[in-house]
Amino acid sequence: MLLSRRDFLRTTAATAVLGPTLAVTLSSCAATEDVPAVQFGAPLPVPPLADSKLEGGVRVFSLVPQAGKHEFVPGKPADSMGYNGGYLGPTLRAARGERVRIDVRNQLTDATTLHFHGMRLPAADDGPHQMIDAGGTSSPSWTISQPAATLWYHPHPHGSTEKQLSMGLTGLFILDEPAGAGEGSAALPHAYGVDDFPVVVQDRRLDSNGQLTFDPNGNSTGTLGNSIAANGVLGAALKVTTERVRLRLLNASGARWFNFGFGDRRTFHVVASDGGLLAAPVPVTRVQLSPAERAEIVVELKAGEQAMLRSFAPNLGSVNPPDSFGGGKDFDVLRLDAAASLAPSSALPATLAAIPSLDVANAHIRSFTLNGQNINNHSMDMNRVDEVVKKGATEVWLVDNTNVYQHNFHVHGVQFQLLDVNDAPPPAHLRGWKDTIPVLPRERSRIAIIMPDYADAQHPYMYHCHLLAHEDQGMMGQYLATEDGTGPSKLGTDGMQM
Repeated sequence: MLLSRRDFLRTTAATAVLGPTLAVTLSSCAATEDVPAVQFGAPLPVPPLADSKLEGGVRVFSLVPQAGKHEFVPGKPADSMGYNGGYLGPTLRAARGERVRIDVRNQLTDATTLHFHGMRLPAADDGPHQMIDAGGTSSPSWTISQPAATLWYHPHPHGSTEKQLSMGLTGLFILDEPAGAGEGSAALPHAYGVDDFPVVVQDRRLDSNGQLTFDPNGNSTGTLGNSIAANGVLGAALKVTTERVRLRLLNASGARWFNFGFGDRRTFHVVASDGGLLAAPVPVTRVQLSPAERAEIVVELKAGEQAMLRSFAPNLGSVNPPDSFGGGKDFDVLRLDAAASLAPSSALPATLAAIPSLDVANAHIRSFTLNGQNINNHSMDMNRVDEVVKKGATEVWLVDNTNVYQHNFHVHGVQFQLLDVNDAPPPAHLRGWKDTIPVLPRERSRIAIIMPDYADAQHPYMYHCHLLAHEDQGMMGQYLATEDGTGPSKLGTDGMQM
């Protein structure tokens, strides 16, 4: 059932009290993979669709970053942050071709920013430079100019992204095709909160008082949690009322990788990646997501059965020892409970979307080496321009991880295609549009990017590892998109919010 905003906030704050008791034994050990046993059955809350209004043809949303309280453990409210509430945020939804405006009013005691992850938009409306002071406001506005997809929004203040995002500042931004378009995907489950559900998965590090904490020992990949939350709830269960259900999975953790599958090893279908629908449904038994990656999956159930969405030990390459970096054991995430009688669902279509092959024969090539916690031997400098690209041009970026532990790589303002990994073609479910890719130890990936359509010689886009501790520690660079591909190597303060 789709919840109202009030019901969603009430449910996420008190599900453990209203629903079955959660048998949680908490640990303060940062690197442990012994995720506590949880009794599943608490209803999965569905983030409400954000209210919007039309003003002169512009769809306007309002977001208020604010401090709050959230109960992960019954009777132990934790300090948290959320948008328009105490934890997480509403789902924004708009269609391709619409102009949108997001009115932001910062009620936090600290400055924040708002990054629209996966969105093609002007750099001046996105990223760490657009700080919103405590009590301040911002109103980024742009036209949606990309295919239907599951994107998300979150804070991006340089040096404190991990804290703000991990405290709960996270929400989805769903893009649709205009009415009458996208007939190839019409057979997919698409009724929000009925057969189409957002699932924000986070590992949470909780102390004995149920409070959110961070790793004090400086784990090389960042804080690893000792509890797993789906839409803010430990031990969540989703009542399924249709033969097929679509789950829009987001890994919103700071450092943990998830290798999603089902406890009974059933086959399911991946229908979309970060930037939208795949060419065709891809049957799999596992789909691995590094932090910030998304996958839309369709699962078929029979009346009366249960299926446990589980994260199996991820493939992290030549990591030693794996338990220190988010590998290790399997753990349960979300239980699907099929009703005694299920409404019929359409069969999956054979084709979903046309994915154009980008012409890279004459593309400009750039190399990015991930080493330690820097890129190309540079740590982030907010005043330095690392790359200048020509707006709208197609480029090939080589991303090389020389470390013995995992990274991933996210580029602001674009969607791209993964060409190959260590010279081998990627698996089928990674052949759609992406904005974040995993980069395992000693692994080299090539990506083809259509650069942003917005020229701006003052406001940069970012690229970085999306393990939040890494980007906070400076594993990030920035690029300008200009009319002719030339521009300054340093940023001044004129026109910039520094």
